[in-house]
Amino acid sequence: MISRMIALPLALSLATPALAERGGDGELKVLYWQAATVLNPYLSTGAKDVDPASMVVEPLALVADDGSLLPVLAAEIPSVENGGIAKDFTSVTWKLKPGLTWSDGSPVTAEDVAFTAEYCMDPAFGCAVLAEFEGIRSAEVLDAQTVRLNFDAPRYAPLQAFVGGRTPVLQKAQFQACRGAAGASCTAQNFGPIGTGPYRVTEFRPGDVAVFEINPEYRDASKPAFDRVTVKGGGDAMAAARAVLESGEYDFAWNLQLPPEAVAAMEAQGKGKLVASFGSMVERIELNQTDPSPELPAEERSTRAHPHPVLGDPAVRKALSMAIDRPVLAELTYGPAGKPTCTIVPVPATYASGRDDCLAQDIEGAKAVLDQAGWMPGADGVREKDGRRLALLFQTTVNPVRQDVQALVKQWWSEIGVATELKAVDGASFFGGDPGNPDSQQRFNADAQMFTDAFYIPDPASFLNKFVCSRIPSAENQWQGNNSVRFCDEAYDAGIAALHASAEPGKRQEIARTLTDALTADGHYLLPLIHRGMVSAHANSLAGVAPNGWEGQLWNVADWSRAE
Repeated sequence: MISRMIALPLALSLATPALAERGGDGELKVLYWQAATVLNPYLSTGAKDVDPASMVVEPLALVADDGSLLPVLAAEIPSVENGGIAKDFTSVTWKLKPGLTWSDGSPVTAEDVAFTAEYCMDPAFGCAVLAEFEGIRSAEVLDAQTVRLNFDAPRYAPLQAFVGGRTPVLQKAQFQACRGAAGASCTAQNFGPIGTGPYRVTEFRPGDVAVFEINPEYRDASKPAFDRVTVKGGGDAMAAARAVLESGEYDFAWNLQLPPEAVAAMEAQGKGKLVASFGSMVERIELNQTDPSPELPAEERSTRAHPHPVLGDPAVRKALSMAIDRPVLAELTYGPAGKPTCTIVPVPATYASGRDDCLAQDIEGAKAVLDQAGWMPGADGVREKDGRRLALLFQTTVNPVRQDVQALVKQWWSEIGVATELKAVDGASFFGGDPGNPDSQQRFNADAQMFTDAFYIPDPASFLNKFVCSRIPSAENQWQGNNSVRFCDEAYDAGIAALHASAEPGKRQEIARTLTDALTADGHYLLPLIHRGMVSAHANSLAGVAPNGWEGQLWNVADWSRAE
């Protein structure tokens, strides 16, 4: 059975000295079976890249498991009360902790913070987390320790940029030659960023392994306990679980999306334990709103110039959702690590829509919806309309649980007259940031795709902002836009503008629920399936691991040590 560890309050957890002297516990061996391909979070939103990078580059603040914020490079969390957030919400001022240094010994200054904001916001760059910087008009250096982010309008969720491991501060001196279009090609910087975290990069082989050693300039002289961290990539989740829970070859294995009975049998051997943290992760199916046909030129596939000839029909999208039995998916493929859901915003509770009308499977109702829309069964049982067959290519990553889900969904869709071809893509390719990769989530060269998505700030405004028209991936933004479903609706964009213009919590929550429903329960552009817990395994000899639903699995690696 998966056990959830109880984390100490964040401030206490990070203030407690490691159990050993700095570097006294030797090597920490970590498995991320989806191998890292870059160590710059501004080029990838995949945890496989962001998590290892978080040991090196750090944000101004982190999000605790309970949703509160903890200063990391910042001296304090800005608020209206302490003057950090302007009373009219048009700016936020951050002050750095005194005496911070980069791993090369140079001082960390407000210039680095301002540069990082400008680096991400450069329109020629294609920043993977640009949504977190939406609305920032300028980054103004007030003095060596103080930077002010000025917004182009009042921003009522102002603490987004530089909060969480996906938006760390980069060293200006290292990255200043990487502005704009040059950003993706700065190999030395993207593979070996200089940072402020507990470790620094000593070796990086994309798609294989990353090796880290202690940062001698790290601000806490008692940490970290491990003098070396090896993050090995490749393989699959099953092999990763066995390497910790059976052979004991590794100390930690990430993202064990495995059949419940398989991991329970491994855990019973007594060499390690599973931990799960429930944050905002939701396994979902996206229904492409553009035509991914290989008959189109490569640069024209999945672009707004070519609407999807089948999935543009709301009746088809609704029927596909009605045919899925979400409780069965949760029970058979996730066990205690997943809960059926109808929303992509499951937390915080005040923002969740609470709708559960998708939980009851309705095969006959789905057939009726298609009948009424003119999609009639052909000679082979596959529905047709105006010469178009209801045939879909459904892709996801290589993973036994996801392949099981694919198979079940394919069966249910076949019962309503939909032919489904399944495709499994290596996770490193699917979540990779290479703009030339045809199999990436952003390129979306399929009709339907399934993955887990999440947001990392308790206010979901920036997450919902991903689905505005301007965030659609394209060649112009180096295929880095977040709106991979290609949803585009003027009313939705207006709702996002209203959300950004609202300060009253109740109103913000109401708008967010309406926007979420437009994407899911009403429009069926996104089909939420499972509210997922992030399940990892660690050896019994490893202490200090604290699950956090908002941050990456290595978020507090400076506190890890060998158990006595």
